[in-house]
Amino acid sequence: MNNQSTQAWNPGTYDAQLGFVSKLGKGILDWLNPKEGESILDLGCGTGDLAAEITGYGATVTGMDQSEAMIISARNKYPDIHFLVGDGEQFSFDAPFDAIFSNAALHWMKNAAGVIESVREALKSGGRFVAEFGGKGNVDTFVQAFYEVMPRYSINPAERNPWFFPSIGEYTSLLEQHGFRVQIAEHFDRPTPLPEGERGVMHWLEGFGDAFFKGLDDAERQAAKQEVFETAKQKLQAVNGVYQADYRRIRIAAVKK
Repeated sequence: MNNQSTQAWNPGTYDAQLGFVSKLGKGILDWLNPKEGESILDLGCGTGDLAAEITGYGATVTGMDQSEAMIISARNKYPDIHFLVGDGEQFSFDAPFDAIFSNAALHWMKNAAGVIESVREALKSGGRFVAEFGGKGNVDTFVQAFYEVMPRYSINPAERNPWFFPSIGEYTSLLEQHGFRVQIAEHFDRPTPLPEGERGVMHWLEGFGDAFFKGLDDAERQAAKQEVFETAKQKLQAVNGVYQADYRRIRIAAVKK
C-alpha cells in the first residue's frame, strides 16, 4: 500500500511481539460472517493469521499486503492460501469477491478514497466490506509524543506521520459517496495492553513508529525512542506494570449497492 513504503515491517518481530493485533481483530470476523464457498479478500493481511481463520469457515481466501516480507512469511506459514503483494490504494482483480475484509490495515492507507473505490470495483453487486482500523484519536498519546520529540532530531513529524485516523462520519461519508450502503459503524475505545512493561512500549515504537525514525543512526534512533517513551509514559495508563495503549477503533460493515 503506497503509504506503507515509509514503514519497514519485520514479520518475525510482528508475530512475536505484536501478535495482539491479529488476536484482537478476531472479533470482527463475527461481522464478516464468512460462509462456505465464498471468495474473500483479506486486504492488508500481514502474516496471514486472520486469512487462515477465515478459511476455517470454508471460504476461499486471497490475502494481499504491500509488504513483500509479510507476504513471504504468510506463504511460509499457510502454503495452501493464495497470498500476493499489492497496493491497497489501487488494485483490481479479474474475478470479483463476495466480501472484502480488513483488520488494522486501512489506517496505513492515506488515500482512503482510492482504497474504497478499489474495494467497490473488486466486489460483486451486494458484496460486503467489513473492516476494523484506527479511528480519530487512536494512539493519540504516542502521536503527541512523536510531535513533541522528533523536531529535536530535525525531523518534521507531520511529514513523517504514516497514519490516517478518520472520524466515523468522515469514513462512512466516503463509503456512501462511493456507492456503499453502511449497515453498521462503531467508533470505540479499546485500551490495549503492551506486554513486558517498558520493553513492550519500545517494541510498539519500533514496530509501528519506524517512519518517524528513518534516517537516524543507531544511537540517535535509540535516544529518540527513549525520549518518545518518556514523554508518552506521563499519560499512558499502567495496570500491574503493563502499559495500556490508547487504541480507538472504527468498525464498519457496508454493502456495495
